[in-house]
Amino acid sequence: MVSQNLTLTPDWQQQADQFMFSGNYTQAAQLYEQAITAEPEIKSYYWHLGLILLLDGQETEAQTTWLLAMAEGESEEIDLWTIELMEVLQAEAERRELELTDYSVAWAIRQHLREINPTEVNNLLNLIELSILLGTYTGDELTDLGVIELLKSEPAITVDFDRLLQFWKQILYIAPFHPSSFDLTEACLPYVKTPLLFLDNLIEFIYKISYSAKRFTLGVRFTELGLRLAPEHPELLRTLSCLYQDIHDYDRGIETAKLCYSLMDNLADKIYANHLIMRGLMSAGGYWDEFTSVIERHKWLLGSLSKEQPTYLDSSATIRLLSSSFFFPYFQDEPKENVKIRSQVAQLCQLNVENYAKAKVEQYRQRHSSILKRGSSNKRLKIGYISYCLRTHSVGSLAKWLFQYHNHDRFEIHAYFLAAEHTCDPIQDWYISKVDRAYKLGLDGAGTAERIYEDEIDILIELDSLTLNNTCEIMAMKPAPIQATWLGWDASGVPAVDYYIADPYVLPESAQEYYTEKIWRLPQTYIAVDGFEVGVPTLRRENLNIPNDAIIYLSAQRGYKYNPNTVRLQMQILQAVPNSYFIVKGLADQEALKNFFIQIATSEGVDEKRLRFLPLVASEAEHRANLGIADVVLDTYPYNGATTTMETLWMGIPIVTRVGEQFSSRNSYTMMMNAGVREGIAWTDREYVEWGIRLGKNPNLRQQIAWTLRQSRQTAPLWNGKQFTREMEKAYEQMWQKYCALEKNS
Repeated sequence: MVSQNLTLTPDWQQQADQFMFSGNYTQAAQLYEQAITAEPEIKSYYWHLGLILLLDGQETEAQTTWLLAMAEGESEEIDLWTIELMEVLQAEAERRELELTDYSVAWAIRQHLREINPTEVNNLLNLIELSILLGTYTGDELTDLGVIELLKSEPAITVDFDRLLQFWKQILYIAPFHPSSFDLTEACLPYVKTPLLFLDNLIEFIYKISYSAKRFTLGVRFTELGLRLAPEHPELLRTLSCLYQDIHDYDRGIETAKLCYSLMDNLADKIYANHLIMRGLMSAGGYWDEFTSVIERHKWLLGSLSKEQPTYLDSSATIRLLSSSFFFPYFQDEPKENVKIRSQVAQLCQLNVENYAKAKVEQYRQRHSSILKRGSSNKRLKIGYISYCLRTHSVGSLAKWLFQYHNHDRFEIHAYFLAAEHTCDPIQDWYISKVDRAYKLGLDGAGTAERIYEDEIDILIELDSLTLNNTCEIMAMKPAPIQATWLGWDASGVPAVDYYIADPYVLPESAQEYYTEKIWRLPQTYIAVDGFEVGVPTLRRENLNIPNDAIIYLSAQRGYKYNPNTVRLQMQILQAVPNSYFIVKGLADQEALKNFFIQIATSEGVDEKRLRFLPLVASEAEHRANLGIADVVLDTYPYNGATTTMETLWMGIPIVTRVGEQFSSRNSYTMMMNAGVREGIAWTDREYVEWGIRLGKNPNLRQQIAWTLRQSRQTAPLWNGKQFTREMEKAYEQMWQKYCALEKNS
């Protein structure tokens, strides 16, 4: 009940506002009731009185007050009064939002605004933003409140593009994977006034959902939306080609890459587009003839770039260029040529990085100089590991034992996980638990380099090389005084990388002649594990229609590695061993890969009925268990298996490998040497065939190798993660001592 001790004075409205602002709604309401009694024709008194009643929790009374004021008005008057009422409510909602951060009350007021005018889009956007601030946003609000339907209406509604852009960005950040976020993006397209700004934000979002969250299919859908605005947008076409390939839609990935190539004028852009064509052809597997012509064109393009020596490239162009020599080791075992091309590209990229990041590069260089002057050779070293692959990935499974056995008394371990902002991965979580400091980062090279610099890392180890060119850009900035490449791929050739960690076998003695990095050879092996988890086998001979007494050869590699010359040797082995079958398994276009193998088999006189093609299985543990169906594994060349070779040896299965000159053609060799097995190591094509035939025909030899491999689990360097870790740590200390000695000798 309203008290009667207040009277209207000339400043009564100011007094009523003060009562309302202080939360004294009863006295504020009394003043407006008296004003209505005195001047019932002034409608604004009703709007304010209703607002005060609403704030006081008297929702029904508020609505009744507003309806009473409009009860006898004409249509035009009611429209005008409605606008006045909305202005009063809007002003109070904004005051609650901006001055008081009272989001729940602001949300309630805006709900009444929505009831009055359900198609006022700005109010609806504010309602959703308030639900985000209140932590109640689910993603359904865009549909439930009719925002998407409004934006898609014909004719188009009037909405401020800048306001809509900020709202859209906020929604993508809060609920990137909710279906309504995609629908909102589609609905926004007709309102875009500055396409480049919109697309820049969209591309950044696509990178995050695709490469951090591994939602490649969703990335495809968003990229296709962007192309509606700009059908020939270079970055969208490049991204779409990659994403099609990542979801194994190889034909569209190749087709998009070719379109991209045809549209590019800049030499660096044409090189990357040509790289995408190669990526598609190699990922699919079986397109070897076309790949051969494309890679020859690639050599010519890179040669032209080497002559041009552009130093004006920005970060994006430089990053793209870094991976342009990735496929040469799959094509040919010519390390002098391959490494030369790779080093020329990397050196050019280094120059461009030093150009566009000049201030930071110089800042880092000065700190490294000061470390030399005050460095202690006996301090606890800060070791940083940077990688995209420390997750559910072959690198993630092989590097675990180094992290497991690190001596934290002597080393402070930091880990920088790239493209990991939205990653939820159990293997990555395991790595995080094993380090002193961990960072889940995006793909911002400059930001990551600064983080490493601020952490004062002494030795930075990268595990990606050209498999993630963003890592190479970071290494080129040289945020740590000592930098090395280990495990993930061959050396990148980036001049700012000091060392490439190898062993006595994986690179020939002559390799230092053409590597720009100093090759640091560990005494036995460049990789070791304590073992692998093995699941329950799901593959049986009877299911494959293979007799129990048959000899089974197997190759389990991705499409990149199936070279026609090696497949021809494998078919010669099969032809020479009666009652033998060949199982082919790998990530590729299954139909293209099947046709590729059958064509070569037919040319070598092998019946295609002796070939079996299998898709990938659900888990790595199941894959390893299923390796047991093979009598002999036939390795690939010029790019050997790595993880697959170690898994084969752990399972006690004989393997035939062709040893070459480049790193990628000597992986199986070093692993077999460090597992204590020499049988199956071939130095020529002829030896490869001979070993394949001999192992297929000699069950006693296979049994002997299996027994040796089983015994090696207790003795071989390949299966001793702790010993390997001590050797790596010793290498780190020697690198640091050598670095500190530079000051004494200068």
